[in-house]
Amino acid sequence: MTIQELKKLGKDKLIENNVDEADIKTDLLLQYVLNKNKVELIINSKDGVKKDVEERFFGYITDVIHGKPVQYITNKQEFMNLNFYVDENVLIPQPDTEILVEETVKIIYEYSKKLNKSKIKILDLCTGSGAIAIAISQYFKDKVKNNEINLEIYASDISTKAVEVAKKNAENNNAAINFILSDMFENIKEDNFDIIVSNPPYIETETILSLSKEVQKEPHLALDGGKDGLDFYRIIANEAYQHIKNNGFVLLEIGYNQKEKVTSLLKQCNKYVDLECVKDLNSNDRVIKGRVDNQEKCD
Repeated sequence: MTIQELKKLGKDKLIENNVDEADIKTDLLLQYVLNKNKVELIINSKDGVKKDVEERFFGYITDVIHGKPVQYITNKQEFMNLNFYVDENVLIPQPDTEILVEETVKIIYEYSKKLNKSKIKILDLCTGSGAIAIAISQYFKDKVKNNEINLEIYASDISTKAVEVAKKNAENNNAAINFILSDMFENIKEDNFDIIVSNPPYIETETILSLSKEVQKEPHLALDGGKDGLDFYRIIANEAYQHIKNNGFVLLEIGYNQKEKVTSLLKQCNKYVDLECVKDLNSNDRVIKGRVDNQEKCD
């Protein structure tokens, strides 16, 4: 069987089973089993494929039909033009989260001007694969190297296996990150961060069961935000300011319908000011950001 024939059969099987983006997923699996890029698949489309490779390919097609994300098969996901290793222990980084990174980068730029090369300490809370912390680190790599900016980045997660994945990704991307195994702020001993950024679990417990088969294959620990999806935002609202310098910042990814509720939680504490919401490329509310005013008393 040729590459071209294999692609058609795989794509047809996915379409028959109502799998979205069948063409893209078929291509990714072919690239993986044949160790070829997209251009090489086209150039060599008439080449024959060995029987054992065919069997592996169709085995993966079956996995995808049963809901396994392609990224967990290839152990690869691109995020902010960087390659990340992913497996069943971490969420798959999504394009929407790039908005969170971009907003954090903007604040770092402005903040660094005020601090005049003083060290800027950042914590990525609930880091998962490490994508946010590593993307921030890589964005400023040249400026750090040229001594134009001084960054110290920390990343934490409750999952030992997630931290192992994040460390692997930091090593693969040559990013200097300080990792902490911690249930939210439990093991965070630092109290002078300039910025805390987080994409915490925020899906309502009951809603998880109604999500696509692919999403349900991702770790529920990293999805489940409790009955109303706000459990982790409550913890952040009540504790984050204790670990952030006065006039430092907090940036949080949110669900499309959580703007008012998360903003309200932060306002209730009287420690977070200048709150604003940034929309993603689909015009959905995506990131809440604000400044910490530790002069105010928390109710």
